[in-house]
Amino acid sequence: MPMLGTLAQFARRARRPALAVAATAVLVFPAFLSPALARGPDGIADVAEQVIDSVVNISTSQNVEAHNGPLPQIPNDPQLDELFRDFFNRRGQGGGQNSAPAPRRVNSLGSGFIIDTSGIVVTNNHVIADADEITVILNDGTRLKATLLGKDTKVDLAVLKVTTDHPLKAVKFGDSDKLRLGEWVIAIGNPFSLGGTVTAGIVSARNRDINSGPYDNYIQTDAPINRGNSGGPLFNLDGEVVGINTAIISPSGGSIGIGFSVPSKTAVAVIDQLKQFGETRRGWLGVRIQLVTDEIAESLNIKPPHGALVAGIDDKGPAKPAGIEAGDVIVKFDGKEIKEMRDLPRVVADTPVGKSVDVVIIRKGQEETKTVVLGRLEDGEKQVADAKPDAQSDQKPVVKKTLGLDLATLDDALRTKYKVKDSVKGVVIVGVDADSAANSQHLSPGDVIVEVAQEAVASADDFSAKIEKLKRDGRPSALLLVANPAGDLRFIALSLK
Repeated sequence: MPMLGTLAQFARRARRPALAVAATAVLVFPAFLSPALARGPDGIADVAEQVIDSVVNISTSQNVEAHNGPLPQIPNDPQLDELFRDFFNRRGQGGGQNSAPAPRRVNSLGSGFIIDTSGIVVTNNHVIADADEITVILNDGTRLKATLLGKDTKVDLAVLKVTTDHPLKAVKFGDSDKLRLGEWVIAIGNPFSLGGTVTAGIVSARNRDINSGPYDNYIQTDAPINRGNSGGPLFNLDGEVVGINTAIISPSGGSIGIGFSVPSKTAVAVIDQLKQFGETRRGWLGVRIQLVTDEIAESLNIKPPHGALVAGIDDKGPAKPAGIEAGDVIVKFDGKEIKEMRDLPRVVADTPVGKSVDVVIIRKGQEETKTVVLGRLEDGEKQVADAKPDAQSDQKPVVKKTLGLDLATLDDALRTKYKVKDSVKGVVIVGVDADSAANSQHLSPGDVIVEVAQEAVASADDFSAKIEKLKRDGRPSALLLVANPAGDLRFIALSLK
């Protein structure tokens, strides 16, 4: 064992018996070997007793359309024929392949918790998704029909309402921003409506991004969270909800000590909006952003790499009239530092719709401040552009090769062939060398290079001339603004070496 090996080595160096050193270590460092500490603090039982009646089971059911498959071939025997006909009749298949199957009733279970004595319950959206009926089962077994007040798929939360003739036991939210790594937390669920189940562990990490949505900043904990615990609360030792248990990483479906909870700081704002409006009302800037990589930061002379690079501007969004442009790097929003790309969506979403905010950008190496009046994200998402595909053309373009790219000036024939939107201007890629740096950057035929080093490109010859100038200037890479045929933009730092 590593501990014994370490003590023995230390003993040899100190010319003492290993046992004596171990005894000394126990006296000096009792916390490491204390069985009481291994079990966790004594307050866990007190917290569990205080809050467990606020944790509920969420039972849902829905009708699922059944589908008939081909019936098995039945031997030519009257008795067997009657037997099989009865069997399929009992299964709702009516004894014939053309009969309509009866819908099936599917049930699922999850957890939730009461946040208001009047009967407001919080759970995960995926627990109640597509449910026809939702039942909240209290810790004492009482069953209450629930109505859905609102849900949010981006943070995976839902708010329910139940009606009772007496106040229910509710819990309060705490501040998840005050959680420290290694702090003890308690996960409570009610997965099988048998009553609350309590597990405990520590905060393993904060601000985890598990690529489940645009606002990921999960609390990671090793408190066991198993199937059916989704939607249950994560408590601190003051009995406050600091997280909502949402996801686990597990090859078997059981806990392996990697669980994730939505922080209360994120959840409270969403829950308040769902209670008040039945929907979310997030702030909207109207930009498409991407990561500021080391290569892009070098091209833009930003040291160290930080902020969110604006890859595109929504024509109907708030950023455009404020003067924010593609190529700007947003480094501060409403007084809050934007250290990395994923900080910006969360900060913007948490800002009230209609608020006038200062946005600090870096443009061509210089800081500028723009004032933006935020729109509403949900309104922006409803603006869907209709793309009309055109017939392809067999006309062959005049091609120029640069940096492993076959480039052609974008004309009507190429616009038709690659279905490039009319609003996209630049030089179109018609081929990519397999062993080129361009291929490793996932450039492909149909992509359009709009800018080189933040200057517009008019033709394939223009592109080549700009690349040669960057090489003469000793630049290690070229910053390209690239549009896909639909007009979505992204920046790419393409090596010139």
